[in-house]
Amino acid sequence: MLRRCVCVRTSSCRQIPYISVGLYMYIYSSIIHRTHPPLPPTRYIYLRPTEKRNHTGMKAYKTIDDESDVRLFRPELNMKRLKNSMDRLAMPGTDFVPEELIRCIGELVRVDQDWIPSGEGYSLYLRPTVIATHPYLGVSPPDDLLLYVITSPVGPYYASGFDPVRLTADTPYVRAWPGGSGNSKVGGNYAPTMKPGRDAAAKGYSQILWVFGEKEEVTEVGAMNVFFLLENTKNGRRELVTPPLDRGDILPGVTRQSILELCREWGEFDVVERWITMPEIRDAAEEGRLVEAFGAGTAAIVTPISGIQYRGSDIEIPATGDLTKRLFSDLMGIQYGRVEGPEGWSVRI
Repeated sequence: MLRRCVCVRTSSCRQIPYISVGLYMYIYSSIIHRTHPPLPPTRYIYLRPTEKRNHTGMKAYKTIDDESDVRLFRPELNMKRLKNSMDRLAMPGTDFVPEELIRCIGELVRVDQDWIPSGEGYSLYLRPTVIATHPYLGVSPPDDLLLYVITSPVGPYYASGFDPVRLTADTPYVRAWPGGSGNSKVGGNYAPTMKPGRDAAAKGYSQILWVFGEKEEVTEVGAMNVFFLLENTKNGRRELVTPPLDRGDILPGVTRQSILELCREWGEFDVVERWITMPEIRDAAEEGRLVEAFGAGTAAIVTPISGIQYRGSDIEIPATGDLTKRLFSDLMGIQYGRVEGPEGWSVRI
């Protein structure tokens, strides 16, 4: 249960107070690196609130017609994901009331409302974060936690337009596995992907298409969920395919769920949650059955995919597809009040 709801107005230069955690030994800096640091007495260290922890990402939007009308997009799903992530880490406090935290976040957004940029593509990024603060050394579930929310104005994800990305599936690394923490929003899912992502960028690819197992089942793209629109060989119908959540290695994205619900409501093609393999994607592309593909997440909404490197060759994918464009327009329209979405998706604060 939340014990306090405190909203603090930050200064105009956006200096955020540091948080005191842990014990100080030695800090590596890219600016100053001492090879023989002095050994200071034990004391507390001070970390920025933006250090990577258990978190969930969401946004506050000003509607296009009325800038005083500020909304959140499906915040109850973010609260559910935060609860699940805390539970996966054996953190206490998972019995908090989601509506109470949403109300607190709403108060914070009202305090920082002047920092919300105007226009489609602009928003106030919100990051509810939970860290363990117990003062004990040892491997055990924490007794004390700190929950705080970071706010930051952000602009369009695509600075130069709705550009498709090229991916590589040729990596020796694995993002997540069954029984791991791939379905939780924790730092351990992201830190190990930094090196593979950097290696992919050095080869000219924007992201990694993560695969798992001997069958080379597709899981995610970068830090996003992934979708493929293709023609089914058995019935000739088009189907939108995304990996399922039942194995525990796929993050249950808010945008992912919204896309599934919208497309099922349209009823224009089959919407399927099943495992899709790299050989199936390659064969569909070679046979002209792969219509389009895209990633989906809070930051970009959807990201068109134009190619995938697989076993040394590039699979070419038509981009940007009509479905990708439609989902981008409709979801953004709901978020900014331009389109009336399903009940409860756009929450006024």
